[in-house]
Amino acid sequence: MVVAASLVVAAGAVAGVLAAFDDGRASDEAGPPEASASPRLAPLPAVPSPTAPATAESASASPSPSPSARRTQSPTPSKTEKKRERTPTVAGRLYRHPDSQVLAWVRSHPGDPRHAVIASRIAERPAAVWFADYSPQTVTARVAAVTSGGAALGRVPVVVPYAVPGRDCGGHSQGGAPDLDAYDAWIDRFAAGLGSGEVIVVLEPDSVAQAECLSAGERADRFASLARAGRVLKSANPRARVYFDAGHSGWNAPGKQAAWLRQAGAASPESSDGIFSNVSNFHTTADEVAHDRRVLDALGGPAGLGAVIDTSRNGNGAPADGEWCDPSGRKLGRAPTLSTGESRIDAYLWVKLPGESDGCRGRPGTFTASYAYDLASS
Repeated sequence: MVVAASLVVAAGAVAGVLAAFDDGRASDEAGPPEASASPRLAPLPAVPSPTAPATAESASASPSPSPSARRTQSPTPSKTEKKRERTPTVAGRLYRHPDSQVLAWVRSHPGDPRHAVIASRIAERPAAVWFADYSPQTVTARVAAVTSGGAALGRVPVVVPYAVPGRDCGGHSQGGAPDLDAYDAWIDRFAAGLGSGEVIVVLEPDSVAQAECLSAGERADRFASLARAGRVLKSANPRARVYFDAGHSGWNAPGKQAAWLRQAGAASPESSDGIFSNVSNFHTTADEVAHDRRVLDALGGPAGLGAVIDTSRNGNGAPADGEWCDPSGRKLGRAPTLSTGESRIDAYLWVKLPGESDGCRGRPGTFTASYAYDLASS
């Protein structure tokens, strides 16, 4: 893991979209679910307020790349590729999936003095649901549980496929599929769970920005597989909006990032709706807006390509020393919304759920109440 990368979840998490339960450890930390999930949105204020609106909601709810030559002609979802118009910006509210670690902690700790702050400022917000294990037999059903839950309420889920081989360059979040053939098959099964409703897909955090650790051939293989993944996801559900990894404003130069993104299919409307940035990081929203626009300008592609920004923990910006692992003094950022008021910025999302550790305040990917409280009360 380089300091610029976004640490997101621990490898080897148990399979399934599970709520976390207190299993005898100190009540400060919840057990790791495979996919973290989260809260809700009506239009909410730009900065989380002490109490969230009580809108009724029945929410139900790694690796040896193959040779470059094999990846040059990556399989496509169909033999004939048609030019497709970009899906209009999603208008619905974001979906709060019920099986999240923070909601499990809130339900099981009603008397904790931190309960009200964590419940109102974190648990009531929508956040992404991660799929970080390689379990092809169950991934379709688990994705479908999230997307069908959102569709039933007319709300938009955010899902994060995170199983590319060699992820995190062997760092804290190492893992993923055993090779790119297995990953391609896993993506096919992931896509089969997307349903037909609106859904946002944050495709493989760090997979492009952190590709420096790969050889040129391995990088080309990965990028071909990511381009294929985008095509498969959008073919399975034309209302899916797929975003590719643009790192963050403190990492690669926009031109370099855009060149890699172009190789990974991010400029093609058959694969992509644009880019995402700041996942699990702390850079200010203003810096990310400027960075993403520069990357999009350098990327080219259809004028409609946009960006989504992870604002979950960027309220105080990034630490001056570049610390990325649960740094102190951070706070919650802008509430998740699909209406940013910024051109080319499609959404502010909570991709990394506040309180889930990078690995220093708790085990990687686990919810730690003390960390959540510090973020929410700053």
